[in-house]
Amino acid sequence: MKNEKLKLLRWMKVILLAFGICHLSPVCAVAQSVSVEATINPIEIFVGQQAQVRVTATMKEGSTAVFPVFQPNQQITPGVEVLGSTDEGVHGKENGYIERSVVYTLTSFYDTLYYLPPFVVNVDGKESKSKSLALKVLTIEVDTLHPEQFFGPKGVQDNPFLWEEWASAFWLSVLLLLLLAVGYYLYLRLRDNKPIIKAISFVKRILPHQRAIQEIETLRADLRPSDDNQESMKLYYTKLTDALRKYIEERYGFSAMEMTSTEIIEHLMKAADAKSLDELRHLFQTADLVKFAKYSTLINENDANLMSAIEFINETKQENEPTVQEVKPQFTEEELRSKTQRSVLKWAIIGICTVSVVLLVYIVYSLYQLLV
Repeated sequence: MKNEKLKLLRWMKVILLAFGICHLSPVCAVAQSVSVEATINPIEIFVGQQAQVRVTATMKEGSTAVFPVFQPNQQITPGVEVLGSTDEGVHGKENGYIERSVVYTLTSFYDTLYYLPPFVVNVDGKESKSKSLALKVLTIEVDTLHPEQFFGPKGVQDNPFLWEEWASAFWLSVLLLLLLAVGYYLYLRLRDNKPIIKAISFVKRILPHQRAIQEIETLRADLRPSDDNQESMKLYYTKLTDALRKYIEERYGFSAMEMTSTEIIEHLMKAADAKSLDELRHLFQTADLVKFAKYSTLINENDANLMSAIEFINETKQENEPTVQEVKPQFTEEELRSKTQRSVLKWAIIGICTVSVVLLVYIVYSLYQLLV
């Protein structure tokens, strides 16, 4: 009888255990489907520094989680304030589970070890808690043996305005404005004073013997002296001797146009052949007689004198002289003065611009030193 009662009690225990397992298994399944974790970084801070607490809720996809909400400067525990929170959103996870995280920023101004209570997250109407955390707040060590090295906080001071500190920058700024005004005025003067430009030209140069031959040929073709016309004969010999004088002056380099016939021959005796000068001396003598003594020549004598002039030119000419001549521009006194003024204005403007840039850099640097 006693053994039967023991067996009955054993069966009742088995039945009750099975009944409890059947009823508790859904609860366990629900509990295992939601988890809340909390981590803190760093675990030690100095007074006034910040630490971040990340609260992560793992739940089935489609579930809704409500995290704790703290107001700014609200204390999560006495001595620890919540500065703000950041929702990092939902992150995917395998097997139909998702994660959602919220980061809370904490701080403290008192050094001690704080106990942070668990964070409660409401998932689909059911609360889940994280584990509790600890935050160590440290303070900066103060050398109490040397308190004179530390100074307490001071109030806001209104620094007095000292004209001596700003005087140099002010007067330099005034000088800079004056220089800019003068520079602009000089620029207007330079703009109104138009530049004078004359280019160097190169012209084809007629050689002395070519010019003399052309003049003599023109004289022979256009002017034929007659025996009964003394004026035409005088003009004929005047032009003939003038052509010779110009040639001699350019060829030998002395002022033949201002010399008498005798002086010309004396100068030529030093360079030319004496035989070739006999005909030239006869030509000059005939010309002087016609011009000053009203001497009348024959037609063949005129032709002979003209041919003597041509032969003298051909015997003494120089063929190797350059045929291109460089002609440099000739400026008037007013034009030279204008060019000088433009040059002075340009250099003055360049100098003013250079000084202005240096002054501007110095003024900006001085103001920066005063304001920082």
